[in-house]
Amino acid sequence: MSNTLHSAEPEFGPESEVSPSASPHDAPGRRRFVGIKGRSSVTLYYLVCGVLTLAFLFPIVWSAFTSLYPPADASASPPKYLPSHLSFENYRNLAAYGAGIWRYLGNSASVAAMTVVMTLILCTLGGYGFSRFRFKGRNLIFVVILATLMIPFQSILNPLFVLLRWMHLQGTLFGLSLVYTTFQLPFAVFMMRNSFDAVPREIEEASLIDGCTLLQSLRIVMLPLVMPGLVTAGLFAFFGSWNELLAALILINDSGNYTLPVMLLNAQSGQLGSIDWGLMQAGITISILPCAALFLLLQRYYIHGLIAGAVKA
Repeated sequence: MSNTLHSAEPEFGPESEVSPSASPHDAPGRRRFVGIKGRSSVTLYYLVCGVLTLAFLFPIVWSAFTSLYPPADASASPPKYLPSHLSFENYRNLAAYGAGIWRYLGNSASVAAMTVVMTLILCTLGGYGFSRFRFKGRNLIFVVILATLMIPFQSILNPLFVLLRWMHLQGTLFGLSLVYTTFQLPFAVFMMRNSFDAVPREIEEASLIDGCTLLQSLRIVMLPLVMPGLVTAGLFAFFGSWNELLAALILINDSGNYTLPVMLLNAQSGQLGSIDWGLMQAGITISILPCAALFLLLQRYYIHGLIAGAVKA
C-alpha cells in the first residue's frame, strides 16, 4: 500500500501542473517583444511630431532667413537658396519707410492694447452674467451673440464705416479698436461663460457669506480661478487685432494712423511695380515676434483655457 501511494505522488507534483508546451523562456521573450513594440511606438510618435514641427516652423525660419538677404538676392528670379552675403539692409529700408517703422508698430500696439482691454472687460462681465444670473431670455440672447460668429465681418464693413463716420471716429485708432472688439466679443463671451460655469458656486457663496459684495467676489475670488480662460480670450483678441488687414485698410484713411499690416501692404512695391520681397520678409519677421513671444510666455494658461474653458464639462 505504501509503495502504491508513493508511486502515485508524482501525478500531483509540481511537474504535472506545467503544460508540455510551456517553456520557461516564453515570459521573458514576451516581455522583450512588448518592450520593443512600445519603444517603436514612442519613436514613431516623436518622429511624426518632429516632422510636423519642422513643417510648421519652416515658413517662419525661411522668412527670417530671407529677410537677411540683400535686396537683389531676395528678389532674384529664379530665387537663390543661399545669399551672396548677409545684410540688414531690408530692415534699414523698412525703418526708413514713411513715418518710420516705430510709428506703425506703435499704432498696431495701441489698437491691440485697446482691443484686448475692452474685450476682457466686456467678456468678463458678460460671461459672469450669463453664468451666474437667471433672467428672462438669457439663453436666447446668448444664442444671438453666438450667431454673430456666422456673419462674415467683411459683409458689415460698409455699415461700420458709415457708423464710425457718424460718430466722428472714422480714421481713428480708437474707432478701429471698437470694430475689432465687436469682432472678438462673441467668442470671448462664450469662453468666459464656460470658464465661470466650471467654478463651483459654493466658492462664490462662501465669499459672499464672508462679507464680499458681488463685484468684490468677482474681482478677488473668481478672476484668479478663471485666469486661463481670461488669458485665452485676451490672446485671441491680440492676435486678431494685430494681424488684421482688411478692416484697417478700409477704415483708416490717414497714413499716419496706418497699422503695421497696412504699412507692409503699401511698402511691398519696388521699382516698376515689382514686389520688394526682402522688405516684405523683414516686415513679416517683425510682425511675428510679438505674437510668438506672447504665446510662449502664456502658453500654459492658453492651453489650459482652451481645454477647461472652451469645452463645457
